[in-house]
Amino acid sequence: MPIEINEIISKKILSEARGYLSVGFTHSLNPYSGCAFSCHYCYVRELPIQQFKDISWGEWVDIKINAADNYRREVIGLRRKNKPIHIFMSSATDPYQPIERKAEITRKVLQEMIEHPPDFLQIQTRSPIVTRDLDLLVALKNKCEVLVSMTIETDRDDIRRIFAPYAPGIPLRLKALKTIHDAGVSTQASVSPVLPFTPDFPKMMDGAVDRIWIDTLNIGDGMNGRRSKRLGMPELFEAHDLTKWYRPDIHANVEKYFRKFYPAEMIGVSKSGAFPLN
Repeated sequence: MPIEINEIISKKILSEARGYLSVGFTHSLNPYSGCAFSCHYCYVRELPIQQFKDISWGEWVDIKINAADNYRREVIGLRRKNKPIHIFMSSATDPYQPIERKAEITRKVLQEMIEHPPDFLQIQTRSPIVTRDLDLLVALKNKCEVLVSMTIETDRDDIRRIFAPYAPGIPLRLKALKTIHDAGVSTQASVSPVLPFTPDFPKMMDGAVDRIWIDTLNIGDGMNGRRSKRLGMPELFEAHDLTKWYRPDIHANVEKYFRKFYPAEMIGVSKSGAFPLN
């Protein structure tokens, strides 16, 4: 799929955490606008950043080439005001989508973080490219709290190909998470959104995660499932005979199942459990 890539100068890089992230995060940080992974269920498709675009989601990426400079300036300003800095990277893009291999915007931001660390950084990605920056993550964890959260919606790659055909394969994500965990950096498996999985799914995370976070298309899209409905998710589940996995209470069933394998304190659910330091 061809992708239109542009370099842009952003006015700022830290956005005040609102809505879903307001449970403990103070800021979100998006090194890019747009996302080449183009997951069918992505709620960003329903946000103004995409709705006012003439080109489809997944077919454009804007590179914020001054992201690291902005970060340094903005964090210095926040420190002068004695403000806490709990960063979610990223809320509306993937910081390790394919262009990051070449552009290294996220890597440059991490380098600035080592010099000017936040209090807490959560990296949210679905890309094994994050392991490239393991040297920086290890260095950063000595200066602040760091959590690498890998989206692992399912353990079935056939299901992944239905809902996120351009995203990295599940085995590669699990391997990356284990590599990061073994290096001493805290890790989280983000089962978000819950997609159909096998009974062995929880076991695959054993020894690779410190935390598991569960969310669904019905309670986690920011509009009680209305965004997911507009994106055609009920029809997509039905087309593949997966409707039983689209129930409004699926999060409760998944949490109960995961608690058979992990202690309750390791598991967070949706907005109330999104901030790992609570």
